Amino acid sequence: MGLFNKILGNASEISTEKLNEKYGRLLIENEQIELGFKLLRDIFMFTNKRLILIDVQGITGSKAEYKSMPYKNISRFSLETAGTFDLDAELKIWISSENTPTVSKKFNKSIDVYAVQRYLAQKVM
Repeated sequence: MGLFNKILGNASEISTEKLNEKYGRLLIENEQIELGFKLLRDIFMFTNKRLILIDVQGITGSKAEYKSMPYKNISRFSLETAGTFDLDAELKIWISSENTPTVSKKFNKSIDVYAVQRYLAQKVM
C-alpha cells in the first residue's frame, strides 16, 4: 500500500529528527520543527513559527524551491476527510485573501488528519 499511496501523491509522516538533519539550516533562532510530511520527493513541515514547503524539482532532485508561510498569513484552511471508498483526506490552506488554496495536500489513512487540523488551528487562531 505504501507504493500505491506514493503514486497517488498521499503524504506520509516523517520524523522531526530526519527533518532536522536535512533541513535544520532553514530554521531561525528558537525555531523547531514540530510536524513533517513527505509527498513523493516534496516535504512540508510545521514549525513553531511557520509552515515550510519544499518543492524538489528536476530529474535528479538537486534543485528545490523553499516556501515559507508564517502562520499569521494563513487566512483559512479546510479539511476533507476520507470517506468509505476514499483512500485519503485532503488539507487545503489559503494565504491572505487568495481565492484558491495556496497549499493542497493529501494524507493517507495512516495519518490522524484531525490532529493535523487541531495543530494548525492552534497556530492560526
